[in-house]
Amino acid sequence: MSADDILLVEDDAVHRAFLREVIRSVLPDRALIEAADGEEGERLARSHGARAIVVDLQMPRRTGVDLARSLWRDRPETSIIFWSNYADEAYVRGVSRIVPAGAAYGYILKSASEERLGLALKGVFVEGQCVIDREIRGVQQKAANRSEGLSDVEYEVLVDLALGLTDRMIAERRGLSLRTVQNRLQQVYEKVGAYQGVGGSDLFNLRTRAVSLALMRRLLNRAGLDQAEAELQAWLARHR
Repeated sequence: MSADDILLVEDDAVHRAFLREVIRSVLPDRALIEAADGEEGERLARSHGARAIVVDLQMPRRTGVDLARSLWRDRPETSIIFWSNYADEAYVRGVSRIVPAGAAYGYILKSASEERLGLALKGVFVEGQCVIDREIRGVQQKAANRSEGLSDVEYEVLVDLALGLTDRMIAERRGLSLRTVQNRLQQVYEKVGAYQGVGGSDLFNLRTRAVSLALMRRLLNRAGLDQAEAELQAWLARHR
């Protein structure tokens, strides 16, 4: 495998076969190598020097985000297309956080047509463009809306809240004042709707209510929290 060839990482055999046929149809001159999970995918990417990768987001042993983060850390010029069932804001933010500046990448839903997938493959791997599904772009735009979406700092505070950190611990970890953290928490409560409903704050613990609503709105998910917990433990090991 050369750097110009394509690595396909997908744990579902049916989806992998579909992707294989589309890739061979639109990029017939590119050799193709396949992996059935993220761990095997990263090993093959490193051993073959892959620079063009199509990867599922959610896989056993190693997620697509974990794989991409590791590869981009060493080779930021790698072009990666995320192909997924998920348009959750948690996944969209997780991908956006790790994309290197200037990288060509794509985020395409599995519900996209074969034609759309083919255009994405050419756009990212041949033309060096960023190709984002319309639904994903809508999630990005909503997250960027200052009146409705959580800012990056607010989102970090929400994640720390879900991990069970106190206000003081959040302030220490994020390099913020205690007052700033408390102000950010009020904004998080407002934006996720923790104050809404009969009784509002008189009936609910706002911290747990905010996390519950964030999970229901798919602002948070298991994969993102697993990664956040790993990052927290690494931070604690360095600072405690």
